[in-house]
Amino acid sequence: MGLLVREVRDLTRGEHPWAPGAVVVAGRGPVVAVREAAGLAVRYAAYDPVARRGVELPPERQVPMTLATPFDVASLTKLCTAVAAVQQIERRTLGIDARVGAYLPEYRALARHGVTVRHLLTHTSGLRPDAPLYACADAAERRALLRAQAPVGPVGEYRYSDLNMLVLQQLLERVSGRGLDVLVRDGITRPLGMTGTRFGPCPGAAATEDQRRPWAKADRGMLRGVVHDENAWALGGVAGHAGLFSTGRDLAVLCRTLLAGGAYGPARILGPGFVELLFTPPGLGFAVDQAWFMGELAGRGAVGHTGFTGTSVVLDAATDTFLVLLANAVHPVRKGLDSRPRAAAGTRVARAVRGG
Repeated sequence: MGLLVREVRDLTRGEHPWAPGAVVVAGRGPVVAVREAAGLAVRYAAYDPVARRGVELPPERQVPMTLATPFDVASLTKLCTAVAAVQQIERRTLGIDARVGAYLPEYRALARHGVTVRHLLTHTSGLRPDAPLYACADAAERRALLRAQAPVGPVGEYRYSDLNMLVLQQLLERVSGRGLDVLVRDGITRPLGMTGTRFGPCPGAAATEDQRRPWAKADRGMLRGVVHDENAWALGGVAGHAGLFSTGRDLAVLCRTLLAGGAYGPARILGPGFVELLFTPPGLGFAVDQAWFMGELAGRGAVGHTGFTGTSVVLDAATDTFLVLLANAVHPVRKGLDSRPRAAAGTRVARAVRGG
């Protein structure tokens, strides 16, 4: 795994790095083979749109990356939302093929089109990618906008959408009587000892973006410890699609738990059959065999996800292997992120497992 460590360090070096800082954790079964932190958690004070570069902080004000640094994991939040949903399915308080309208009758468009819980979890509801909740005047207007969403494509056809997990959040909160943050804490992070994982604010987190129009959807300045995603921010930081902060160590624990059939030490968060349900193609919340970010780990049922901020996880049940790569790639500004380094990391891990 030495090449993996060197390559991750290289990603954080130079005037225009892939990301200012990164953490990688990888292992097989109960063995963690790689734990490495590289670069800086905080490097820039702002983004200069004229010079098209970050405004560097003085060295004494820059913050080194450590293995304990929390990251805004962005869409990796969807994985915990999916696990929370399958926990409700296991408890029989939620039916995977039940219609959303049976639980949320006020979501009339989804009810009219027969959208099910499975459609939400597999991104086959037909909903558009997102909606401008951040532009609403208040919570009532945001609720009304979300409830008004109707499929824009055929139900049953894959169309990745944050709205799926936002609707699923409302559904989970309705059937359980608890907020998503409580469901994640009580059902996942607390029993697994994931003490560095929570919805924000998270003051010690790696910095993300100097968030300003026109490149962003809101004017919020340099963000650190508050959620990057504008819709999650508008919703108070707790959202089904984004909002969690976590560490490499904690996400490795979650990976090891799921690879072990839902148990970690004395804790069990899902039965083995329900973990299998999560991972069965096309995956519930999890993407399956996506070589563009998994590299050579893809191909035999590997699952995982990416996050807009520069995060990713991959779990390969065939080899009992996991890879967590966290980066603050949107610091100081969002960009079209090149996922080849993610795929390269997956390939390094796959070849190490094979002995190549």
